[in-house]
Amino acid sequence: MAQYDVHPPVGVIEESSSLSGVSWGAIFAGAAGAAALSLVLVLLGAGLGLSSISPWASQGPSPAAIGIATILWLAFTQIAASGLGGYLAGRLRTKWAGVHTDEVYFRDTAHGFLAWAVATLLTASLLASAVGSVVGAGTQAGATVLGGAAATASSAASVPGPQSSSDVNAGAMSSMNYFVDSLFRREPLPATATPGSPSGDATVVPENQATSPAGNSMAAHAEASRILLNGIRTGALPSEDTRYLGQLVAQRTGLSQQDAEKRVTDTYAKAQAALKDAQAKAKEAVETARKSSAYASLWLVVSLLIGAFVASFAATYGGRRRDL
Repeated sequence: MAQYDVHPPVGVIEESSSLSGVSWGAIFAGAAGAAALSLVLVLLGAGLGLSSISPWASQGPSPAAIGIATILWLAFTQIAASGLGGYLAGRLRTKWAGVHTDEVYFRDTAHGFLAWAVATLLTASLLASAVGSVVGAGTQAGATVLGGAAATASSAASVPGPQSSSDVNAGAMSSMNYFVDSLFRREPLPATATPGSPSGDATVVPENQATSPAGNSMAAHAEASRILLNGIRTGALPSEDTRYLGQLVAQRTGLSQQDAEKRVTDTYAKAQAALKDAQAKAKEAVETARKSSAYASLWLVVSLLIGAFVASFAATYGGRRRDL
């Protein structure tokens, strides 16, 4: 076996060995450093992001600015953490005497890539618990509110189709309360008119009529809500339903049958437009969330690929520093 007082000539293998060219100790050391730094930077970015978000619409950065800042921060995190992990893996790897320089370059690159891969797996497992517990409390309230609003709008303004009465939940009924209240709203009496006076345009509802079963407030409101929601689901309010609701409105408000039916038609149109608008906004929110998730996944892949390249390059740099 040849011995050299100095490093063997370039391209000359001093000795052959059956030992593996992978130094797992250096790889795990670099991965541990990269994972720790990545966790710290991600937590720092999450804290800075949550502190900049404001619940008020006129304050805080826009969603587009938050998205761009998140992408840039992820890229910076990958560059910094992967660079540290790759450099440690390349610098701490065992030095082989007499190995061809091309082989040394390949091994250093492979060690940097493996350190990045192990660090990515470690970071993913850590982020699933650490970041989830940190940012979960800050986003749970907003997600609950948005999710509840979307669910209520979707259930209240569902597309035409067979649906049982159990599908009309409390949120949908609550959204109809305003329109039902306006349906049975009494017109204010003129200042010169008093109930029972011969003058004035207001018609006084007889006492026995106001207390009749048809005039029961809770029953009438509930029945009117069911009729209006059924009309919204089917796309049209049947004429018999319009006539029946007109009778209820006329009994409770003192309007004529014609005016009462006109109020029913107008209220139905307003309720239908409002609930369809809520459904459109809910669908738009879902579509926006879907696109945001897709873009986030793509940029995350890009940042990970950047991290892999930086880790491999840093390992070769650390290997050159090691062989000096």
